[in-house]
Amino acid sequence: MPLSASHLKSRNNALNDVSCEACINEKCLIKSSLSSSLDSKFVKSKNTLKCKKGQQFIMEGAPVNGLFFILNGTVKVFRTGINGREQIVRFAKEGEIIGHRGFGTEEYYSIGAIALEDTVLCYFSKEELQEALLENPQFAYNMMLFYANELNRSENKVKSISQMTVRERVIDTLLYLHRKFGDLNGFLKLPLSRKEYADYAGTTEEQVIRIFSALKKEKLISAKGKKIAVTNIQLLKSEISEHHYFLDA
Repeated sequence: MPLSASHLKSRNNALNDVSCEACINEKCLIKSSLSSSLDSKFVKSKNTLKCKKGQQFIMEGAPVNGLFFILNGTVKVFRTGINGREQIVRFAKEGEIIGHRGFGTEEYYSIGAIALEDTVLCYFSKEELQEALLENPQFAYNMMLFYANELNRSENKVKSISQMTVRERVIDTLLYLHRKFGDLNGFLKLPLSRKEYADYAGTTEEQVIRIFSALKKEKLISAKGKKIAVTNIQLLKSEISEHHYFLDA
């Protein structure tokens, strides 16, 4: 079940020992902006939330209360499309921000978010973040750069995806997962269902199964249950090189 603000607060009382000063996650925007001017009141206002695998912590359409920063773990970010179909927007890992598109501009989250494995999140309320942005120019500047980069990636992805065939979109998904999460013992570190591949690539589960079968016959990938191994990454890259597969790296 998604977590309400009151549930989140009660769950976090025993978890506040993960302080920003002690955090070793250098990819975090808060951590990289931390300075003497980012006062202790702000960093001590942070709540730490532990989510079990499969737990939803942002409900699409719920009021925006703040931002989540991933301390460790992996998250699926999605939104509901036509006829209630799920469209996966992205997969996020440690150091990344969740819920930022609603912050400051919208009253409701336009996305939902689910932990794909046991995940630890840092949470700052909307009011606390707004106050910190007004008081800390470096933090505000870093947030501005983050939003600019996010917009650029989103625009480039929309342009590329609209010109890709279904096969190219599936290949792009495989390369995106390999690039972002790497592999473990030869298999992509983030195991997904065929439906999740389809929901990210914007196609059907049946199409993904057919394309995977073709890629296996061509010895470009191999599979073991849900696990997928990219066995010839250079050929996959060359197949979609004109679409600049690296844009969301």
